[in-house]
Amino acid sequence: MLKILTYPDINLEKPSVKVEAITPELQKFSLAMAETMYNASGIGLAAPQVGRHIRLIVVDISGPEKREDLMVLFNPEIIPIQDAGYVEGEEGCLSVEDYRSNVKRYAEISLKALDSKGSPVEFEASGLLSVCLQHEIDHLDGTLFIDRISRLKRSLYDKRLKKMRNRVE
Repeated sequence: MLKILTYPDINLEKPSVKVEAITPELQKFSLAMAETMYNASGIGLAAPQVGRHIRLIVVDISGPEKREDLMVLFNPEIIPIQDAGYVEGEEGCLSVEDYRSNVKRYAEISLKALDSKGSPVEFEASGLLSVCLQHEIDHLDGTLFIDRISRLKRSLYDKRLKKMRNRVE
């Protein structure tokens, strides 16, 4: 199990570097990420969330109950599909404790990446898969979903988080 970093950890703000070679160590790391995601009842996890600043995400929208469709994606790139519009829906994050908020995302995307064996993959995504991929790829750029909400909502969350942490100390 890997430790999931939580906001306001400054490491979550750092951009990730492209993976030049998919080594056995990185393949093993991606499986550890998947197990961490499943154990945390998540449907996506990005390498920066567990302290590695490389362009790697794992996604399985069949979860969190099932584990039927794991995608390991190195160096993922999003290409918005023109004229597909936007969707707005509630998001949460394993790195943002006890908070959910509506976020506006592309309704459909095309994605290019490398799979766990280093083979190129390209596909279109819509619905939950599109949103999840955009959310995880944001992490690779040092962006959290709370960076995409209004200043007021963010400020209220920051105050609530501070109170929660003061109670624990």
